[in-house]
Amino acid sequence: MSRIPQISPATATGTTAELFAAVKGKLGMVPNMMQAIGNSSAALNAYLQFSGSLAGGSLSNQQREQIALAVGEANHCDYCLAAHSALGKMAGLSPEQIRDARRGQAVASESDALLRFAAKLVSDRGHVTNEDLQALRSQGFSDSDITEVVANVALNIFTNYFNHVADTDIDFPQAECLACDAA
Repeated sequence: MSRIPQISPATATGTTAELFAAVKGKLGMVPNMMQAIGNSSAALNAYLQFSGSLAGGSLSNQQREQIALAVGEANHCDYCLAAHSALGKMAGLSPEQIRDARRGQAVASESDALLRFAAKLVSDRGHVTNEDLQALRSQGFSDSDITEVVANVALNIFTNYFNHVADTDIDFPQAECLACDAA
């Protein structure tokens, strides 16, 4: 049971109700995470604005989902892994691409460089080397793209940490167990 109560879209009022209506119009539902973030309309609005702005950036939906999966795995966020496994599938990622993204790697060299960089941002708390940046640039990523990678990692760290604090009830199909693959 969630440690931060989820605000029901049916009983939400004011700005939170308006934001929930916009989310439901886009997704067909208001995910439990957003219902919990809805305790603060300022935080929910900030999350939606940040996420929406990044959706209009240079990184593709698949790349953003791959980053979310890599960050979610690095931070052991079961809610985000479930959500982004489902969203990744909807974005056209194969089960293998979803699994690989969670491991911070990919078969395609461009995606592999992206995911290794995102995973390193998390593991090294943003302290990357010139070589790390060059690895992305050598795959065609611009400084604008690199900035968006950092922003997407930060957005996903927020949701990972929020879900850890809230212990949000998972309302997406459970993500597959990666450790079970190795067994």
